[in-house]
Amino acid sequence: MDIFKGWENHAGRLRENWNRIVSNSDTVVIAGDISWGMSLEEALPDLKFIDSELNGKKIIIKGNHDYWWSTLAKLNAYNFNNISFLHRNAFLVENIAVCGTRGWFNEDDQKRSEKLQKREEQRLESSVKCAVEYGGEVVAFLHYPPIFGGFENYGLIDVLQKYGVKRCYYGHLHGTAHKSAVLGMRYGIEFALISADFVGFAPVRI
Repeated sequence: MDIFKGWENHAGRLRENWNRIVSNSDTVVIAGDISWGMSLEEALPDLKFIDSELNGKKIIIKGNHDYWWSTLAKLNAYNFNNISFLHRNAFLVENIAVCGTRGWFNEDDQKRSEKLQKREEQRLESSVKCAVEYGGEVVAFLHYPPIFGGFENYGLIDVLQKYGVKRCYYGHLHGTAHKSAVLGMRYGIEFALISADFVGFAPVRI
């Protein structure tokens, strides 16, 4: 990512900010796009960096560039000390039930988009249901923004509303796309962008 404007020495900046803010008793949710690796083996250096060089527990969801992402069984088989993967499941962190999925942007291939959109709706609902069972406040994390410019992903928004989710955090948007991000209340849900370059490569308190 160092080749992109504003991302110079991003790993060093992230490590410094993260370990200054986050203690080992904290949990951080990472909203996808963490490695350019095409396979799990290629992504291991990045995963090990997150696992061992950054304080606290980490929960990771899949981003659109995370081609290394495999089945949950294969991901968990690596037995990372401080990484958990969010996929049709949920995690209770203090009084917050963390749920989420990658999400989806509609593409030109309408049939393909409809299929993937439906799959992401099902994944989000499965995750939210798990979160509701835990109790506490259900907070959703997505990679793709459910609202962006003139695009609104009504399927995912409907799931959030159905289960009374009041807060949703998302990533994906970088650089000039930040200006089109939807921030604040919409449809009774508070939306917030947490892309690394938008938050200054520093974790945001939830």
